Amino acid sequence: MIDKKNLRIVFFGTPDFAVESLARLIDEGFDVAAVVTMPDKPAGRGHKMFQSPVKLFALAHDIPVLQPVKLKDEEFLSQLSAIGSQLFIVIAFRMLPAAVWQMPPLGTFNLHASLLPRYRGAAPINWAIINGDTSTGVTTFFLKQEIDTGDIIDREEIAIEPEDNVGSLHDKLMHLGADLTLRTVKAICDGSLHTIPQGSITETPTPAPKIFRDTCRIDWEMPVRNVHNLVRGLSPYPAAWTEIVSDSAEPLPVKIFETEIVDATSAGQPGEITITPEGTMIVGCSEGALRILSLQPQNKRRMPASEFLRGMRLVNPRMR
Repeated sequence: MIDKKNLRIVFFGTPDFAVESLARLIDEGFDVAAVVTMPDKPAGRGHKMFQSPVKLFALAHDIPVLQPVKLKDEEFLSQLSAIGSQLFIVIAFRMLPAAVWQMPPLGTFNLHASLLPRYRGAAPINWAIINGDTSTGVTTFFLKQEIDTGDIIDREEIAIEPEDNVGSLHDKLMHLGADLTLRTVKAICDGSLHTIPQGSITETPTPAPKIFRDTCRIDWEMPVRNVHNLVRGLSPYPAAWTEIVSDSAEPLPVKIFETEIVDATSAGQPGEITITPEGTMIVGCSEGALRILSLQPQNKRRMPASEFLRGMRLVNPRMR
């Protein structure tokens, strides 16, 4: 049994997804002795220095911040050791070397945005939607050498609703993950922890690799459901994209943010654009068609497809 006031925690994280768990720990009175986050870097057109959401939260709550460039740097390791933390928590951070995650006596646990062993890797939320899953969740597990393979501490499942995209599901999992992080720390404190090796779970491990630009390109020859799920799984960021080609202009790259599956009788050939009398845009796919609801032409703002159609001056447009 450990009193939470005597448990010194170092928290590793960078984006908003991690801030929610950090905030919950602070609200519950846990001693977060320091946070480790990515170094500041220039961003945007003005190249202003960008500070991570975790750093901004830590500074607002007078929590010391460490921003190592190299996690194996001797000075950083010395600073980390001097804190005297018993537990490290890692959420949406980079891979830690053994010299770091082996340091605290109570171990280092990670919050991962999937039901491990499904979707090990960098983009679990995206791939759950892209693959058409109807449920996902969050997992806490102790770190080991191979990424996302450590013994599971706890998991919590949630439904993926048909209207979810990666943005909405991210936010649901962020809050669910904060609940699970808090529950995990309390279990460590009260000694009720029971871990399960991932190898004992019957589910087959699946990868969730990093999303690249080629991943985001729409193949209109795919079944309509697959295209729809690709759009959902990449919206609002980084967004699925395609090109509108025509007989009257150069190809126009376009991001697609929102679609709906329509009756197969509306379908033309894959990539063929049909403009309905009501002013909506229908694009053919294999095994059906999609209505495009919102998009963003290159160098323009995001807009409803109906607005784009009103300004479109293309002859025989189609998507490829």
